[in-house]
Amino acid sequence: MGFLVLIAGLALWTLAHLFKRLAPERRAAMGAKGRLPLTVAILGSIVLMVIGYRMADGAVLWGRMPAMVGINNLLMLFAIYLFAVSGAKSALARKIRHPQLTAVKVWALAHILVNGNVESLLLFGGLLAWAVVEVIVINRAQREWTRPAPAPMRKEISAVVITLVVYGLVVAVHYALGYPAFG
Repeated sequence: MGFLVLIAGLALWTLAHLFKRLAPERRAAMGAKGRLPLTVAILGSIVLMVIGYRMADGAVLWGRMPAMVGINNLLMLFAIYLFAVSGAKSALARKIRHPQLTAVKVWALAHILVNGNVESLLLFGGLLAWAVVEVIVINRAQREWTRPAPAPMRKEISAVVITLVVYGLVVAVHYALGYPAFG
């Protein structure tokens, strides 16, 4: 049952995020009123994914290895940095068209490396696949991309500071939930 709930959450997440791209006229017709149902759908999908993941009990294909934990931690630091540069519009955001979706891909890959059970492969692999599809759909719909203007050095510094603070919070939450981030 857990796998079905997890798959339902992934499907709802994917459809809610792709709705704007796959049915632009319908989404435009909804106007500002369309934000609430899509937000509810996205929040509901997260709830379904968490519940499904916790309920699922799949086979373990590989165990946690110290080297993979270190690689995971570096990838997670980079994923959080990608989110930060997106908001700060720093130099890296001028080179990567979709820094947030790239961050999701890096985050998903990092979690696949250290979680070798079937439910993790389904959850993180599903979100990785969604991010890849999302980039393809966006790029096809909007072929032209205008790079952000160069940002001042304070934006670069703020991206690094935000990354370190958020990384610390993520590690603390993982430990609080019983998932030691460093082994």
